[in-house]
Amino acid sequence: MKRLLPYLYMLLLSIVILSPRQAFSAIDRELEVRDAVTSFVASRTAGMGWEVRIRRMTISDALKLPAGVIDYEVVAPQQWEGWGNVSIAVLARQSDKVVRNIPVWVDIEALTEMVVALRQIDSGDLISSADVTLQKRELSQSSHLAARTLADVVGKKVRTTLRANQPVRTDLVERVPLVKSGQMVTIVAENEVLKISVSGKARSAGAEGDTIRVQNLTSLKEIPARVINANTVQVAF
Repeated sequence: MKRLLPYLYMLLLSIVILSPRQAFSAIDRELEVRDAVTSFVASRTAGMGWEVRIRRMTISDALKLPAGVIDYEVVAPQQWEGWGNVSIAVLARQSDKVVRNIPVWVDIEALTEMVVALRQIDSGDLISSADVTLQKRELSQSSHLAARTLADVVGKKVRTTLRANQPVRTDLVERVPLVKSGQMVTIVAENEVLKISVSGKARSAGAEGDTIRVQNLTSLKEIPARVINANTVQVAF
């Protein structure tokens, strides 16, 4: 038994010395993967104007990486918009060889300013500046079509009723037509030296700047024209 004591002592010493190093190495590997994912998310969402925060990250197999220098490549689904819940892959490479494909699940919060209705706005109503405000909202809880500036909606007509505290989507509002289908208009064609105007009839409705179909009442031909105001359209000349 006395002969075995030195060997037992050396074995215990080895366990005490090596165990902390192994634990530190494992923790360090997980931190490396987390840093790679965090950098990827920051790069993917840069320039979007969002406030981005990773709420949760779950990593599998990071503790099974070999010793030595590891390079990481993060691969996300092509259709991923940069927020919400997503499952991504982290490819761990050593000497240009993939040693492990690490599944990572992340939950990302992205906040951005969007237009929100302050009261109920009924279908067909015009939106005034008193009806809406800008608030920071989470993208995952609203549509990516939510208007981002007041100018996107003020003065426009609502297609469907909006509830109070509801983000205002750009596809739920429309510009007010200045010209209605069937009304009489003046068709103007002009350049630097010449201006011609004739009477016409609108064959479609349009807001300022829209291109509509109009009929020249002199020739009876239908032509495209750009809406200038409630009574005038302009054709290329």
